[in-house]
Amino acid sequence: METFESLVRAEFAPKNTFLNTASSGLLPARSVAALHEAVALRAAGSPLDPLFQDVELARASFARLAGVPATRVAAGPSVAAHTGLVAAALPAGAEVLTAEADFSSVVNPFHMRGDLKVRAVPLDRLAESVRPGTALVAVSAAQSADGRIADLPALRAAAAAHGARTYVDFSQAAGWLPMDADASDFTVSTTFKWLLGPHGAAFLVVPEDFGALTPVLAGWVAGEEPWASCYGPVEELAHSARRFDVSPALFSYAGLRPSLALIEEIGVAAVHAHDTALAVRFRAGLARLGHEARPAPGSAIVSVPGLGHRRPELARAGIEVSDRAGQLRASFHLYNTPADVDRLLDVLAG
Repeated sequence: METFESLVRAEFAPKNTFLNTASSGLLPARSVAALHEAVALRAAGSPLDPLFQDVELARASFARLAGVPATRVAAGPSVAAHTGLVAAALPAGAEVLTAEADFSSVVNPFHMRGDLKVRAVPLDRLAESVRPGTALVAVSAAQSADGRIADLPALRAAAAAHGARTYVDFSQAAGWLPMDADASDFTVSTTFKWLLGPHGAAFLVVPEDFGALTPVLAGWVAGEEPWASCYGPVEELAHSARRFDVSPALFSYAGLRPSLALIEEIGVAAVHAHDTALAVRFRAGLARLGHEARPAPGSAIVSVPGLGHRRPELARAGIEVSDRAGQLRASFHLYNTPADVDRLLDVLAG
């Protein structure tokens, strides 16, 4: 039986100290190989059936990670596209409650409607700010800028008490933070960060009754029989969440399928323990250097105010992090080690 360490060593060999998964995760070797195979398939003129099968295998794998049946998972290109679908279903004048400074893909489509009441409050006041008349609460499970984790149980309880729906983005959490998509009305996640896939694929989890969504983006792939739905209006939409699919970027799913399989092999619980232990190590080292990170208990993302300007210096030293609004953001994942953390601390110490 392969161990955590042996699986990781077999899949990853970064040429730098990569601490920037919150921007984009590394591709495992198995996913790189699958992408090469997919390109070769296209170049050879072979049937594309295996690539369409990758979409379904990836959907099923994500569904297992999310804890829901695959019939409730829709495949699309991005979080913003899925948010737009949810926004389009709201009646004019509906109130959408969001967290201040949440990622734009989670909130901007609601603003673009122009006829919704979008209200933003601090993340730690989100649950208490749900009120009668709130139609939807939209929030990231983990904040992109600083890694703060939303109190989802409190939010769900408040939403239920006031008859509001919940829309939770797991883009900065899926893969390291356990995900219970069944507890929210709608759950969305991109897959090129902690889920280690290529860009161009995202999943939306909908309720069994589809949550009043209209498949306004539906094309032929949204048909119950896609290949019989290529011309004219789609006569019969898929009976599952596939009715909300957008025509898939096949190469993205070819690479994503083995990436999700790797996360399943290792297990989210093991990844969570590994990633958060590295974050704790970094926070302790920062304190010894006299720096204070933004509070984000239990997160794999650590942001340090006032140090964002050191990103170019760190890049020259072969350490990849982010500068977010003046904050140095380091994000830890399964391919990182304690030595990576210590190297970052050494450079920061000068």
